[in-house]
Amino acid sequence: MKQRIHPEYRPVVFRDRAAGHAFLTRSTAVTDRTVEWEDGLTYPVVDVDVSSASHPFYTGQGRVLDTTGAVDKFNRRYNRK
Repeated sequence: MKQRIHPEYRPVVFRDRAAGHAFLTRSTAVTDRTVEWEDGLTYPVVDVDVSSASHPFYTGQGRVLDTTGAVDKFNRRYNRK
């Protein structure tokens, strides 16, 4: 691996603003903001709008699309039975 061409890989806290959930992982994300984590150390923090804690697919609150209505509308439009 070439030296001095890769971004710094370090521990970063990702905080989901919608769910109030945060997790610590390693990343190359760059930010000026920091937060004190549960272990007493200070880490850079990246605020995200959606994570697995707030995304409808993972929380089970997803919407079901009305595909039956779309198919019926198509069939009516083109006179199909």
